[in-house]
Amino acid sequence: MSEHDRAVSRRGLLFGAAAAGGLVVGGAGGYAAAGRLAHSANGDQDANGDQADVVDLSQQHPFYGEAEQAGIRTPPQRYCVYMTFDMATPTARALQVLLARWSGAIAQLMKGRSIGQVEPNRVDGIGVDTGEALDLGPAGLTVTVGLGPALFTDAYGLAAKKPTLMRELAALPSDAMKPELTGGDLSLQACAEDPQVAYHAIRDLARMAKGTAATRWTVMGFGRASAGKGQSTPRNLMGYKDGTRNIREDSEFDEFVWVTDSGPEWTQGGTYQVVRKIQMNIENWDADRVSDQNAVFGRDKQAGAPLSGGHEFTTPDFHAKSADGTSKISPTSHIALAAHENNGGVKILRRGYNYTDGLNQYGLLDAGLLFISYQNDPAHFEKLQAKLGSSDRLNEYISHIGSGIFFVPPAAREGHYLAEGLFA
Repeated sequence: MSEHDRAVSRRGLLFGAAAAGGLVVGGAGGYAAAGRLAHSANGDQDANGDQADVVDLSQQHPFYGEAEQAGIRTPPQRYCVYMTFDMATPTARALQVLLARWSGAIAQLMKGRSIGQVEPNRVDGIGVDTGEALDLGPAGLTVTVGLGPALFTDAYGLAAKKPTLMRELAALPSDAMKPELTGGDLSLQACAEDPQVAYHAIRDLARMAKGTAATRWTVMGFGRASAGKGQSTPRNLMGYKDGTRNIREDSEFDEFVWVTDSGPEWTQGGTYQVVRKIQMNIENWDADRVSDQNAVFGRDKQAGAPLSGGHEFTTPDFHAKSADGTSKISPTSHIALAAHENNGGVKILRRGYNYTDGLNQYGLLDAGLLFISYQNDPAHFEKLQAKLGSSDRLNEYISHIGSGIFFVPPAAREGHYLAEGLFA
């Protein structure tokens, strides 16, 4: 990268983003939906003390900040649209301008505002904002941006700024990857309480990237499949509570999620995002007896309690024996293989969503899990998945068909843009 490129003015980039994207401070999306509730809590609590979920379509999360990007620690919303991109213009300057433009647009979108005119004054004008989220409000939207391994190479002049542990994921026993669902230079994770708000964000950001980055693959998720702090535990498409033992406390985030190594300064406080598209053999699963399904997961289907006894949040006893001497929780059950007690204490933050792609070529349900995890070392994911991929009883019913790894930089401070330090 030339000295001229390195010297690109932050002020110029941000003002250029506003001009090119037509950003407005008080767009028509505004707060027309403020105060609307999709449904209200009934005051009930689960065994972990979590309140019943509330969907507040007026809720908004800040884009700018001094810590991590929104959409990681943020309690998972009900819908997600995830998209990856390949750089069509593989230069550091093009990447820098795109990140600056995206930053300005995302800040507006997360406030429930449009990113420009929907209906231009000129008869032959093309709208900057596509308009489908007008009057829908913020709906708790978060947009999280990730950077893929290929960006940190000599081709971009950014090899010296590579996050310490950034690399392609190792091959894993569970892999059945489709090339068209794998990899990418950039990722966008848009989560919201209204699916149209999430879709609108991805749609308009993808339009903004045209000529610089081309869409690679996407997944539309629904029905969050992991729980954040204060949330009741949702269920995956197999009918089981998912995310019961997810990371929830600040101390766990500090230990297992945020990067605090001796690497480049711009990476500090960021994290590594791993995404997997996991196809489920739904109809085969549905034909299995529930007692066997319970043994596969190691939990009771309805209550979510471990088969060793107690309630959903009781710590599983992996040494508990039945009267015949067999383990109450099979050593090859999903929870036994994934448990931090059985993996040297390793934990990862899960932020998954269910997905469906309709019917496959055989007329069977095509659905599964959009698995997204955050960790401060990609090896933590590999350690868990290598074990699961080799022995998990669930493998009879699932296939990992898509994959990607991205570094998620910390949030941009007010007046700055994402990953700005990468170009300093």
